[in-house]
Parts: sequence; structure tokens; C-alpha cells
Amino acid sequence: MSALAASGAPEKSELRVGFMPLTDCAPIIVAAAKGFDRRHGLRIVPVRESSWAAVRDRLLRGENDASQLLYGMAYGVQTGVGGAARELAITMGLSRNGQGITLSRALLARGVRDGASLAALVHREPGCTFAHTFPTGNHAMWLYYWLAALGVQPLREVRMTTVPPPQMVAQMRAGIMDGYCVGEPWNAHAVREGVGFTVATSQHIWPDHPGKALGMTAAFVDAHPRSARALTAALLEAARWCDARGNRAELARLLAAPACIDCEVAAIADRLDGDYDDGIGRRWHDAHPLRFFDDGAVTQPWLSDGLWFLTQLRRWGLLRSEPEYLDIAARVQRLDVYHDACAAVGIAAPRAVMRRSVLFDGGVWDGSDPAAYAASFAIRA
Repeated sequence: MSALAASGAPEKSELRVGFMPLTDCAPIIVAAAKGFDRRHGLRIVPVRESSWAAVRDRLLRGENDASQLLYGMAYGVQTGVGGAARELAITMGLSRNGQGITLSRALLARGVRDGASLAALVHREPGCTFAHTFPTGNHAMWLYYWLAALGVQPLREVRMTTVPPPQMVAQMRAGIMDGYCVGEPWNAHAVREGVGFTVATSQHIWPDHPGKALGMTAAFVDAHPRSARALTAALLEAARWCDARGNRAELARLLAAPACIDCEVAAIADRLDGDYDDGIGRRWHDAHPLRFFDDGAVTQPWLSDGLWFLTQLRRWGLLRSEPEYLDIAARVQRLDVYHDACAAVGIAAPRAVMRRSVLFDGGVWDGSDPAAYAASFAIRA
């Protein structure tokens, strides 16, 4: 029994936890399948969702107690972009890296093989359609950032649409979009099906970027503090299990099951191990593959990670005025819950709350001056 359970039973012992059918839902699936939840006095009921909008709505209505969340979506809800603002709590990161941008074979036939040739085409013939998974979500922000770094104004030179992850490949096959940004295995699946090719990974754009997060409403955390901490502790142990190399084959099988992603194991396994095939002749082992734990570097809810998404919401005009950056991030990134959960499972949490990153265009992000960072881009709303 964990220290949390020993200090008092969770206020609510059966928790419905929403997830999307993506490789990076792994800690939720593993916590339930391998019994990490029961070690902390819980029973996790994973709830598969059909879209990120459904994830948001069911969490906010209280139908799910917690959810896998897009970082950017959490900050969109917190600041009221596109709806009424609601207080959310991120208690840990669930993943880093492992997303991608896929372009269609139709673009390949028109001479597009990389970012530079895509930008040249867009400048000659504006109007390509790109899909992301949620208007304020990670995939929209990666896609906007990548296009803008190539000199493309994503709000004016291309069309953007929102598509749920499992529908991406089918809609590209039908010719509905020219490219998309999504999590795995839906980039690898496009390659396997001969529908598209991987033009960039998200870790190429931002090495070791934050991926998905464990989110709850702040009201749930306030009403059920022991449940929130126990859930975080269970998923911390599951994340550590996911990163153990000897568990990868079993993890791929768990994720491929019909109740989770419902796909072939092979569509998950290679990129889970960091082995990439872009579909047009390049194969490599990625230096920054999908990870779930990495001695706590993945799971720490860094303030700077939350701040980065706020800067991008501001950059693209989704926030119409300057937000109180640090105040918002400190409310969302629940380091108190995370540190208690770490103590319960014997994990040494980093003392730092900010981290430094260098993105693919040479931009440096360290969280020190978010307002100046948001205003520094030549291409913005």
C-alpha cells in the first residue's frame, strides 16, 4: 500500500479516466491493466473518447473524473478561448515527443518532399488544407509553429480544419486534406497504408517537448485531494513501467487492443521504440523518441511548459490581450499534487519549475519572459 493510501483512503475509489486512442495514452491503460491503480486504493475505468472535444466536454460535465488532455486544450479552457473559462488542474505530464506531421501522396506527386518544397508550393498556390485535432491543442500549435518557421502564414496562406485523430488517415485518403498533425499511430498508419509520408516529427520541431497531460477540474482536486494524488501516483508508476525497454512488446499489445487503439501491433511498435520510416525512403532511429517517464523529467508539470502554450495562444490571436502568464500557469500546473504523489512512490521530483529548450528554428524557450517571447515572432496573427 502506498503512503497516500496509508494516510487515508481516496475519497472516491472508482475513477473514470478519459483517453483518446493514441500511443501516448499508455500510462492510463497500463495503470488499469497492470494493477497500479489498486496499489493506491483505486479502480481506474479507462473511457475511450471519439474526439478531443468529447474529452473536454465529458471532463467539464463531471462524467469523467480525469482525462488525458492536450496541454494546449487545457490552457484554452483555463483562459476561456472558445467558451466559458473553467479552472483546470494538470497534475503530471503523460508523455513527451512522438507526434508528427504527415503530407499526402498527392503533394509528393507535385514535388513536395520536405518543408522547403511545401513552402514554395504554398507561396505559388495558396489554399492547401491542413488538419489538426483541436483549435487550441498541441497539434495546432506544432503545425502553426512549423509552417511559420518555414515562412508560411498559417492563418492566411493555408486552410485549417479540425479532425479527430482516428479519422485522419481516412480523410487524407479521400482527398479532404493535404496534410495533418496528429499523435501516433496515425502518422505511421498513413505510411503503412501508402496514403502519406512523415515530413516532420514533433520532436524535430521541439526536442523533448511536452505531450499529453493528466488533467482534472480544479473543483475535483479540491473535493477529492486524496483521490487526485492517488491517481497521479498510480500513473507515475505506470509511466515508469512504460519506459522500461523490456516492457515495450507487451505495451504495444495492450495499446493495439480493440478497447484501446484497435490497430495492428506493428503500427505502434516501431515508433514506440523510436524507429522511423518516413514512407519515401528515409529510415532512422530517433534521438528523441516518445517517452513517458525518463526519471521524472517527462512527468514533472513544468511551469515553463504551460507558459509556452500560453505564448502561442497569444501569438496567434486566440488570447486577445496579454494574460497573467505566471499566475495562470501556477494555478494549472499542480506541483503540490505532483510532489505528494512522487513522495508516495519514491520518486525524486526535480526542484526546478522551469526548463530550457531550443526549437528547430534556433528559438530558445526558458519561460523567463513569455510576453516578449510571444511578441518576438515575425509571423503571428
